Amino acid sequence: MISIVHDPQINDSLNVEQRIINYQGFQVDGVDHIRELGSRKNDLIACFDSFINDRQSQNLSAGTIQFYRTKIKLLMKYLEPLGVSHISEFTSQLIRDYLIYLEQKNHNPGGIHAAYRFIKAFFNWWKDEFEPENWKNPMDKVKPPKVPVEILEPVKSENALLMLSACDKKTILGLRDCAILLTLMDTGIRASELLSINRTDLDLKNGKMVIKKGKGGKFRIVFISNRTRDSIQSYLKKRTDYLPFLWISKTKSHLKYSGLRQIMRRRAKDANIETPSLHGFRRYFALQMLRNGVDVFSLQKLMGHSDIQILRRYLQQTEEDIRSAHKLGGPVDHLLGF
Repeated sequence: MISIVHDPQINDSLNVEQRIINYQGFQVDGVDHIRELGSRKNDLIACFDSFINDRQSQNLSAGTIQFYRTKIKLLMKYLEPLGVSHISEFTSQLIRDYLIYLEQKNHNPGGIHAAYRFIKAFFNWWKDEFEPENWKNPMDKVKPPKVPVEILEPVKSENALLMLSACDKKTILGLRDCAILLTLMDTGIRASELLSINRTDLDLKNGKMVIKKGKGGKFRIVFISNRTRDSIQSYLKKRTDYLPFLWISKTKSHLKYSGLRQIMRRRAKDANIETPSLHGFRRYFALQMLRNGVDVFSLQKLMGHSDIQILRRYLQQTEEDIRSAHKLGGPVDHLLGF
C-alpha cells in the first residue's frame, strides 16, 4: 500500500485526507482495458500532484501554477461528493456535467472555458506521462464551451490624462506614479511584466525595455516614447538607493502588485474618477495602436500574444471607428442630402 504525501500545499488546498491506494482495472467510454494501472497512475490526487510538479519543473510562472492549483481545487469540490477519485472513473459525460455545473453556479463563460482548458491540459499530460495502452482520452469527445466575444473596455484617454495630472512631479512618488502610468499606456505590458523590470532591462538611450519575464516565460522587447523615457529618467534621478528594481515602494522595497493597485486607487481618487483596471491600460494601448494604423501582427509581437485571437476583440471595436468614419463622410448620404 502507498500513502500519498507529496506536496502538502496541494493536499491541504484540496482538503483531501491521506488515502490508501490499490491496483484496479478500469473501463472508460465503453473501452475495456486489459492492462491494470499502478496506484500512482490511477489515483487522481497523486496525478494532480505529479502534474503540478511537472509544471513547476518547466519553470512556469507562479501565476500559472496558481491557476492550475485553483482549477484542481474547483474540480475536486465537484468530484468528492460523487466519490470520483481515480482517472479511470472519468468519462466524457462526467466532464460535460462538470461544465454545466459551473454554468449553474454562475461561473462566467471565460471561467468555464478556463476550467475546460485545465482538464484538457491535465489529460494530455497524463497520456504523455504514462502512455496507457488502448486508452481513449475522454476530452477528445468534449467540445470546448463557447465564449462570447465581449467588448473590452480600455482606460479612457480623458481619465488617463486626469490621473497623470494628479501626480505631483515635485515629489519622487509623483514622478514614479507618472512614469508608471506613461509606461503602461506606452507599452501595453502586463502588470506582472511591469513589476518585474529591473534597471538593467532599460535602454533609455534607444527608448526600449527588455521584458524577461513575459507570460509563459517569453522574452520580448518593447519600446517607449521620448516623453515616457524622460519621465522614467526624472524618476530615477530622484532615487538615492542602489536597488536593482525599476519600481520601488515608499519604504524602498520592490513594488508589489498590491502596491501598484494602491497607486491606481490613489491617483483615481485624486482625479475624482473610478479606479481603472490595470488591464485597462493594456487595452488602451492595443486600441490606440490599431486606430493609428499598426498592423495586428506587429501589435501581437509588441503585446506578447501567442496568436492574434485576443486581438480580434480589439479589432471589433475599431470596426465601430470605421463605421463612424463612414457615417461622417459617406458619399451617397452627402450626395443625396441625408
